[in-house]
Amino acid sequence: MANYTAADIKALREATGAGMMDVKKALDEAEGDRTKATEILRVKGLKGVTKREGRSASNGLVRAHVENGVGTLVEVNCETDFVAKNPKFGELADKVLAQAVAVEATDAESLLASELDGKSVKEVLDEANAGIGEKIEVRRVARVTGEKVVSYLHKTNPDLPAQIGVLVATTGGDEQVARDIAMHIAAFSPSVLTREEIDAETVANERRIAEDTAREEGKPEQALPKIVEGRVNGFFKENVLLDQAFAKDAKKTVGQVAKEAGAEVIGFARFKVGV
Repeated sequence: MANYTAADIKALREATGAGMMDVKKALDEAEGDRTKATEILRVKGLKGVTKREGRSASNGLVRAHVENGVGTLVEVNCETDFVAKNPKFGELADKVLAQAVAVEATDAESLLASELDGKSVKEVLDEANAGIGEKIEVRRVARVTGEKVVSYLHKTNPDLPAQIGVLVATTGGDEQVARDIAMHIAAFSPSVLTREEIDAETVANERRIAEDTAREEGKPEQALPKIVEGRVNGFFKENVLLDQAFAKDAKKTVGQVAKEAGAEVIGFARFKVGV
């Protein structure tokens, strides 16, 4: 029987983020030597990187950085919430975010290809895969610029790191209204800023569905145009940020709230882990 304790298992799990059984097997093989066990976990992890490529990484966290009117948001994913809350994973996410800021990344592909400590970010992640024993990936990156940019991070579970992240860019107004709008975006997940950003084909399809539904419901022919228009407007109010009812005052739209505060929302990004 290998000479190690429950404290050794706990310490190695915290250091590597590896699972309980993997840690026990590594300690058995290393005869209780934690340094050797760490090396074993890394070697076995590297061998398993390719196998993990097809696995789902739906846990993780979001990180944000804002400075001088530039906001960067990254989503870094893993397989389990155990790894998501591991400090080593958090440190890796911070490193990824710092790199995204440094290279002014606007998408995951360019970030992964960039050089960090003499390696590509992709290679850095592969090494982390090896040490932790889970698939780790950068799923999304966003960069938002404006006169004022604020970030908001929200925890959906108090035991986990932030899983919803928002950036909002505004001109005029003050930081408080921008922060209120960021919190609104976190809660109501708009897909676009303005109606013009929704392509004509999507709008036409919504209009067709609204008309077909109204006919199926037996609505009178003369009432169809008004009913269809109302339902299409409802679609806009659900998906368009400036048309949404404001979280703090549902009698006003987000656009109205911004205007009354002397502000204009010019851009936003919202990530929710795994969605």
